[in-house]
Amino acid sequence: MSKTILITGAASGIGEAAVRLFSDKGWKIIGIDVSEEGLKKVKERCAEAFVCDVSEKKEVEAVAENLKSQGIVLDALFNCAGILRMGLFYQLDVDSQLKIVDVNLKGIVNCTHLFFPLMKENSAIVNMSSLSSLYGTPELAVYSATKSAVKTLTEALNIEFEPKGIYVCDIIVDYVKTPMVLDAEYKATSVRRLGVTVSPEKVAKKVFSAVNSGRRVHHYVGIKAKLITFSAKLFPFASKLFAKILAFKKR
Repeated sequence: MSKTILITGAASGIGEAAVRLFSDKGWKIIGIDVSEEGLKKVKERCAEAFVCDVSEKKEVEAVAENLKSQGIVLDALFNCAGILRMGLFYQLDVDSQLKIVDVNLKGIVNCTHLFFPLMKENSAIVNMSSLSSLYGTPELAVYSATKSAVKTLTEALNIEFEPKGIYVCDIIVDYVKTPMVLDAEYKATSVRRLGVTVSPEKVAKKVFSAVNSGRRVHHYVGIKAKLITFSAKLFPFASKLFAKILAFKKR
């Protein structure tokens, strides 16, 4: 019997890559995305596809009730949906920054809580975090804050859900070749200095590995993510200086 995974943000970037990989591996896919047009690209690979804004509790509830009524249970949940807006905090409008909080954090809380009753024993929940969770990153301050929150939420739920037989982890990576980064009107200084070298497919492979054989809390993608994380742990006192050198320029 094939396994079932629910993927949020399934219509583009990392989410789309995950849909394709898990589908190729024989998994049954439940795809969720806010874009109806975008879902058309992956609909043929999905057993079910829902237009849903993960930041809206009622919309997520409706999806959960639909799945429950069909008797669908989940072997995995990949909380991939997320948005990014780069720029100096005081120059970005507050509504767009609050939307980042709504999607990146509130969305994961909504989906994890409301899909929890559908999770099987020995299932997995994978959250999309970021290298920016290690230390507050200039020019993406609110995004960085949400990913730091996702990281600590993951750590707490990894412990809480263990007695239920549900494994919780996250994926930590630097900039990925997705429309969210590549098509951004304004690109943070750290984009230029770090580069955008990680493919969505590489991240999807890490998600597949985490779901099937991983038991670590944090899974790192790419050599940069691993080296920067190791350096931050080895020299925690230098984290602020490193963030300034990597991600900020005088104005």
